[in-house]
Amino acid sequence: QVQVVESGGSLVQAGGSLRLSCTASGLPFHDYTMGWFRQAPGKEREGVAGIDSKGTTNYADSVKGRFTISQDNAKNTLYLQMNNLKPEDTAVYYCAAESSTYLLLTPEFFSYWGQGTQVTVAS
Repeated sequence: QVQVVESGGSLVQAGGSLRLSCTASGLPFHDYTMGWFRQAPGKEREGVAGIDSKGTTNYADSVKGRFTISQDNAKNTLYLQMNNLKPEDTAVYYCAAESSTYLLLTPEFFSYWGQGTQVTVAS
């Protein structure tokens, strides 16, 4: 049974930093493509960053240069380092996993999802 669990969300001031973590179990982590998504109230879920099983990354334009996705295969853990946070980054952040060797940073591509973690950036 695949389980995906996010952690690390919090309230932070604009300009601050947070690191989100996502632990995945029940799957061969190093063979999976992983992604971070977010959903703000009243908005559709959007892709933030993704990494395929070869380590190739992709970012939404809105977070390029501020967010970094990485993974530790030994710990089955995915990270999202978020720097220079802005109020518009406020959302519930979700981790997602898919058995694939490539990445499409769209919600429909991913089969396994966590419950989400709240990130709130105060101005």
